[in-house]
Amino acid sequence: MTKTELFRSLHQGGKPLVLPNAWDFGSAAMLADAGFPALGTTSLGVAAAAGLPDGTAATRDETLSLARRLGRLPVPVSVDVEGGFSDDPGEVAEFCAELTAAGIAGINLEDSRSNTALADPETHGALIAAVKARVPELFINARTDTHWLGVDTDSTLDRVLHYEKCGADGIFVPGVTEPDQIRTLTTALTAPLNVLFSPTGPSVAELAELGVRRVSTGSLLYRAALAAAVKTAESVTNGQHLAGEIPSYATIQRLLEA
Repeated sequence: MTKTELFRSLHQGGKPLVLPNAWDFGSAAMLADAGFPALGTTSLGVAAAAGLPDGTAATRDETLSLARRLGRLPVPVSVDVEGGFSDDPGEVAEFCAELTAAGIAGINLEDSRSNTALADPETHGALIAAVKARVPELFINARTDTHWLGVDTDSTLDRVLHYEKCGADGIFVPGVTEPDQIRTLTTALTAPLNVLFSPTGPSVAELAELGVRRVSTGSLLYRAALAAAVKTAESVTNGQHLAGEIPSYATIQRLLEA
């Protein structure tokens, strides 16, 4: 079974695939070593590591460079490509072909643009169709940001059904947390539904009962890592006990050498 085939099968199990999102090779290697069967990337973490804003199509090169490193990992990886880094379907498809050649199993392709507006669904559907035609084996997780942006939420179902029709293998609706809304989506869709984990929303077990097949952590791990880094630095400065288990230099080096 190829990594892409394995990734696809992980959406069909008895419980949702919990997909932790890494931001560099080290974080991804640690998560894979911890036993997670598949990984995603967080565009915020990738952008912040490069000193660039997220969601503005500024990190094409950084995303491809990271993908080529992550393709070496023994587990399937899905890469967040924002809106595809281009409005041209052919260019988006060729970029995704490069990711596939690097060993990447899937992508997230979102319909928000510059974090402020939603793309026309027909236009975004054309991007999905172009990628599927160019690299049919790649798992396309079509993301709609209707809930994320808090605009046009009434069109969510119409959008995701259209994206599914255009060839999306999975549907991602970050920001949806109401059980009734989630159930409506899982009932209407054939493709597996992916939601973003919310500390104040349903648990993974509750999401499973609602029919959700994938739960992503988004930028949560990256933001938690930043908080831990600052807390550790403050603890050293103030002579406080260091909380939590911190991996050793040798542990990290072992992962990199592997």
